Amino acid sequence: MTDEYKTISSTSEGFYSEKRSKFLAFAHPVETVDEIKELLDQYRKKYYDARHVCYAYMLGADRKEFRANDDGEPSSTAGKPILGQINSNQLTNILIVVVRYYGGVNLGTSGLIVAYREAAADAIAHATIVVRQVEEVVTYEFPYMMMNDVMRIVKDMQPRIISQTYYNICQIKLSIRQSEAERLRQRLEKLKI
Repeated sequence: MTDEYKTISSTSEGFYSEKRSKFLAFAHPVETVDEIKELLDQYRKKYYDARHVCYAYMLGADRKEFRANDDGEPSSTAGKPILGQINSNQLTNILIVVVRYYGGVNLGTSGLIVAYREAAADAIAHATIVVRQVEEVVTYEFPYMMMNDVMRIVKDMQPRIISQTYYNICQIKLSIRQSEAERLRQRLEKLKI
């Protein structure tokens, strides 16, 4: 398993129009399903007069948690093309919402697929794609007299210090790239020998 994944750094927007129908696309970086539900509620309230609020999302570095929703459009003509854009860009921790204002002319299933795909692609094109690392937290307890040895390893391996306490028994919480976590644990444990 890789310890890197691609996502977007901030919210971006896209647009597509076909036969007077307007497709407004919004891409958001997200971490949880609750966050996604909250965003979807906001879009449904803000665009209450729109015919459809379709979406797709992907969560997790392993890209196993996902969903696509057609919101009343013919089956697989909205959510799937949006999800297809997420997959073709190999993104995760992303939600793309496409709001459709109906223009009075039916687009047909192939027209809808193209419209939702292009709107989602435009939102992604306007986003900044970033590579993030999957991190793991390592907690280590040690006597105060080992402080210099521990800090030497921290300086060498460069984990992010989440918290630290100094008493007779000290504790340090470190966040490090998942592929380096075991090596960090082993180096810290060797100090006690």
